[in-house]
Amino acid sequence: MSYYSEGDPCHPTILFLHGFMGDCFEFKQAIAILSKQFYCVAIDLLGHGQTRIIDSRIDQDNYYTIQSTANFVIKFLDLLHVNRCFLVGYSMGGRLALYLTIHFPQYFCRTTLESASAGLQTAQERGDRLDKDQLLAAKLEASDFRLFLENWYQQPIFATLRSHPNFAQMLEQRLNNSPTLLAKSLRNLSTGMQPSLWEKLPQNQIPLLLLTGELDPKFVQINRQMQQLCKYSQLEVIPSCGHNIHFENSDLFVEKIKAFCSYSCRQSG
Repeated sequence: MSYYSEGDPCHPTILFLHGFMGDCFEFKQAIAILSKQFYCVAIDLLGHGQTRIIDSRIDQDNYYTIQSTANFVIKFLDLLHVNRCFLVGYSMGGRLALYLTIHFPQYFCRTTLESASAGLQTAQERGDRLDKDQLLAAKLEASDFRLFLENWYQQPIFATLRSHPNFAQMLEQRLNNSPTLLAKSLRNLSTGMQPSLWEKLPQNQIPLLLLTGELDPKFVQINRQMQQLCKYSQLEVIPSCGHNIHFENSDLFVEKIKAFCSYSCRQSG
C-alpha cells in the first residue's frame, strides 16, 4: 500500500481517503497546513496511485470491495501503530470513511465526510447504479484516458472546479492512474455494490462533520438527511463550492477540519 505522510508522528493522526481517480496527494495543499498540528497520512486506495496487489494468482476483484478495502485500511493503521485517529474522506473515500467509522469505531475519534453519502437505500437503486457504473468502467477501459477525464469533469457538480486556476494541474495528476485498475475499482467499489449504511446512522456515536458545497444541491440534500438520522453529526454547507471543496477552497476546508479536530484524541504511534 502506497502512502504519503507529513508532520510529527507524535502529534494526533489524521488519515485521509481520496475520491475516485484521486491518489494519496489529493489533499496535499490542505495537508501542508494541517501537518503543523497533526500527523497527516494519506493512502493510495486499491486501483489508484501506486498501491498494487502483487500476487497475480489470487482473485483480485474480491480485494476491491468496500469490505476488503476497509480491512486493508485497518491493517495499515495497525502497521503504523495508530490506535486512534481522525478520519477524513472525500466522495468515494467518504463512503469508505463512513463504513470504517461504523464498523471499526474503536479506531476513530471524529470523522469528516466531504461530499459523501451513506450509499443507496434500495436494491433497485443499487442495481440501476451498478449497471451505469459497469458501462462507465467499460468506457474507461476503451477510451482515451485524457478524453475520458475531460468528459468526466464536464458534469455539473464540477463546474466550479473546472474554473479553478489549478484545474489543469489536477487533471495531470489524475493521469498518473491506470484506467484498467480504475475500472476494476469502479466495478467493485461502486455505490451500487456498497451495502446501505442509512439504517446504521442512528446507532453511530462517533462525531461526524458533513461537508458539502453550496453548488452541489444533490449532496446538500443527501447530507441533510444523514444529519437528521445521526445524532452526533453537524452539517456545514460551504459557499461558492461544488463537489470538491478541499480543492476549490482549501483554506476554508482546513479551517473546518482544524475546528472539528480540536477535540483531543488519544492514540499511539
